[in-house]
Amino acid sequence: MLLAGLGLLVVLVATLTAVWLLQRRLIYFPDAAVPAAGSVLPAAQEITLRTEDGLALGAWHVAPNRANLGITVLVMPGNAGCRALRAPLARRLAAKGFAVLLLDYRGYGGNPGSPSEGGLIKDARAARAYLIGRGVPAQRLIYFGESLGAAVATRLAVEHPPGGLVLRSPFTDLAGVGSRHYPLLPVRLLLRDRFPVTELIGQVRAPTAVVYGSADVIVPPEQSAAVAAAAGGPVRVVEVVGADHNDAALLEGNELVAAVLELVLRIDQ
Repeated sequence: MLLAGLGLLVVLVATLTAVWLLQRRLIYFPDAAVPAAGSVLPAAQEITLRTEDGLALGAWHVAPNRANLGITVLVMPGNAGCRALRAPLARRLAAKGFAVLLLDYRGYGGNPGSPSEGGLIKDARAARAYLIGRGVPAQRLIYFGESLGAAVATRLAVEHPPGGLVLRSPFTDLAGVGSRHYPLLPVRLLLRDRFPVTELIGQVRAPTAVVYGSADVIVPPEQSAAVAAAAGGPVRVVEVVGADHNDAALLEGNELVAAVLELVLRIDQ
């Protein structure tokens, strides 16, 4: 019995150690390469962002293709894929008069480095600095954060307030959503990357839109609703009925685009 108990303990410790060491492989799922911008989004310009820790990151900048609203949307993606997957959103926003910057984090889309919570916020700062350095006023910026990117956008909004903030399918914090998917693991104790959205969103005073799907099986809808409830500024909640996390309605759908457009009215007040 004692030997069996010791054996079980060894297995448990080994499992938890493996999870600790490899956890970022369970969080970040980057596409290693990205196609040429022109093959996906002909209006996109290939640009390079310089991070504070010396990385050169590829990104795409898209000019508006109709009457320019004078507002740029900085898109901070979720934990999977690359900027090519956000091209349909950029295309729709450009058609409405927005300029768009599609960011890829370190380790994504051919970029150097490895993703981490600290690294992702450095990458977002670099994207904002690029836009500010090219004359975009801070109050004419909308931060758009998708899923895990909503945590990055919230952190950036605390540090550098934007004109508006869109959080698409945000979670309360990474442990909150991780515990739903790995209920047998002590996720909150093991996590190195925290992404505390509800802890930070109360400090954001910019007009905010929270958009989520009622059938989301990755980020529970009640977590997105809790983020909206914790917002420190004016917030509009858009529940897309029947939509799951990666459905087209939440990638480029009419209700999502309308939520971004509605922010323009609040920014221009």
